[in-house]
Amino acid sequence: MKNIRTIAITSGKGGVGKTNLAANLAVALQQLGEKVLIFDADLGLSNVDVLLGLVTPFNIQHVLNGKKNLREVIVEGPQGIKILPASSGIQEITQLDEFQRLKLLEEFETFQGEIDTLIIDTGAGISHNVAFFCISAQTIIVVISPEPTALTDGYALIKVLFTQYQEKDFKILVNSVQDASEGLKVFKRLAVATEKYLQVSLDYLGFISKDDSIPKAVRAQKSFLDIYPESVASKNILSLAAKLKEDAISPLKGSLQLFLGNMIGEANDVRL
Repeated sequence: MKNIRTIAITSGKGGVGKTNLAANLAVALQQLGEKVLIFDADLGLSNVDVLLGLVTPFNIQHVLNGKKNLREVIVEGPQGIKILPASSGIQEITQLDEFQRLKLLEEFETFQGEIDTLIIDTGAGISHNVAFFCISAQTIIVVISPEPTALTDGYALIKVLFTQYQEKDFKILVNSVQDASEGLKVFKRLAVATEKYLQVSLDYLGFISKDDSIPKAVRAQKSFLDIYPESVASKNILSLAAKLKEDAISPLKGSLQLFLGNMIGEANDVRL
């Protein structure tokens, strides 16, 4: 069975640009030849579709209640990326009954041959739902920014995932920095704390520059990589995507079937 890269993009707090980076990373990977699906897993506050200005008449709830199949719900975004939208007020997957979980697994299994990478845009914070998606994915990317609260909350998220779920592998993406030097400086502040108090070594994925094209794209409800391809931020995100694409896919956590199996198996076990 084909191994599919599964990436959870998460953050300790809101407002650090997590969803915007998830969407643009998907576009960047698509440009590099990957077939990408974004799963909007911020199940109570759907926003990937809003960020990209997409009309989504259906969402994952229609799949779970049997009214639609996955193909009917998934919408196409910039440069051909696929998006599975959530909806406001949706029931958390960790609270779904056995029939609904099996329905989700069945739908994904019929679709998985059409994608190479699944990006899970989690909610922010340290809720059981965030942990639940992170521990099921092959790669965990924690988005932070230079703000002290972003560092503190990022550390708190890593601490929960390490101490309660024994996760040890984290990639750190530093958003909204002036240059490469500041990005590395912010990363080192977090890395020193995690190594000292948690004995966890972090992997520096890279940085995204503070760039006027980003808020402009948000206001236009477009991907900044799509409408400002020559911007500094676009070059940054393409560099990160290339780095991720080069990473080997782990046979232990890489397939979509195993990801969904982990989700179902962990659904009653994730408690914070």
